[in-house]
Amino acid sequence: MSITEAAEESFAREGYAATSIDGIAARACVSRQTIYNHYGDKEQLFLAVVRDLTERSNAGLYQLIASFPDRPIDLEAELADFALRLIRNCLCNRDGKALRRLIEAEGERYPELFATWRQDGPGKAWALIGARLAGLDHAGLLRIDDPERAARQFMALIYADIQMITLFGGAPTEAEMHAAARTGVRTFLAAFGTAAGPRRDDSASVQSAMLAQ
Repeated sequence: MSITEAAEESFAREGYAATSIDGIAARACVSRQTIYNHYGDKEQLFLAVVRDLTERSNAGLYQLIASFPDRPIDLEAELADFALRLIRNCLCNRDGKALRRLIEAEGERYPELFATWRQDGPGKAWALIGARLAGLDHAGLLRIDDPERAARQFMALIYADIQMITLFGGAPTEAEMHAAARTGVRTFLAAFGTAAGPRRDDSASVQSAMLAQ
């Protein structure tokens, strides 16, 4: 086990304040001096863990963005498929869950430790997805004034139902991920869609999705 892997486990299980360099060293089977030589102190090691998780999460996101439906035939269905891939491969994968555990546990007490994450993690995701949504706006399929804000709202909607499951360490089922993607996308399109965008033959389902949020 590498030092950062051992540190990630320790921080997730024990929290930042309670984690010791000695405990990480024992888990990684190295000396505490080795950790100090590589990272300097506990704060720098924590930042390295957050940076590694963010970089791995971003790598998955960059691959996924290529599958965004830029020229959809059925906007609702294709956007829901993209949302499902986003939930499954980015929001609910190992790195995504590990990052959220650290943020939920330590974000309020140590906001300075997550300053880089906010810029390099969500900031990049919102910009990338916002640019693709802006393309759909340009094509007349959506009505969007602020693409990055729309991207934040899109992410929040598709993750809304999943969040309560993962908050306590649970893992959503495939059916729950499908339902979250469909409901989130329908609610998003109810707000930002045009007559040329989402199908209008299922207005009852859209209203139900809005009420569910």
